[in-house]
Amino acid sequence: QVQLVESGGGLVQAGGSLRLSCAASGRTFSNYAMGWFRQAPGKEREFVAAVIWNGGSTTYADSVKGRFTISRDNAKNTVYLQMNSLKPEDTAVYYCAAKSGPGRWEGGYWGQGTQVTVSS
Repeated sequence: QVQLVESGGGLVQAGGSLRLSCAASGRTFSNYAMGWFRQAPGKEREFVAAVIWNGGSTTYADSVKGRFTISRDNAKNTVYLQMNSLKPEDTAVYYCAAKSGPGRWEGGYWGQGTQVTVSS
C-alpha cells in the first residue's frame, strides 16, 4: 500500500506560479513511476505529467509542455510539479498517482487531490 498526500495548491493570478508536492509513504518510493493528473469541473480527469522511477525520463501533456516541470526526490519520497505561466484553463483539482510496472495509472495509488485556481 502507498499513501499519497498532495499539497501546494491555492489561488494564483494568471501568469503566476505554484509548486505542488506529493509526499508518499508506505512502500519503497523508488519502485514507482509517479504522475500528476487534473480534473476540472464538468470534465474528465486528464494526464498532466509523469516521471519514471529515477527521474531519468519525463512526459507531459501538450497543454503544459514548456510551462510545467515534474521532478522527484527519492530521498524525500516526494514528487513535485512546478507550474509556471499559469492560465485560467489550468484551474482544476490536481492529483498525484503512483504505479509500478507498465500497468494503467487507474490501477495504481492516488492521492486526495489539491485545488489549483487560476484567476484571469
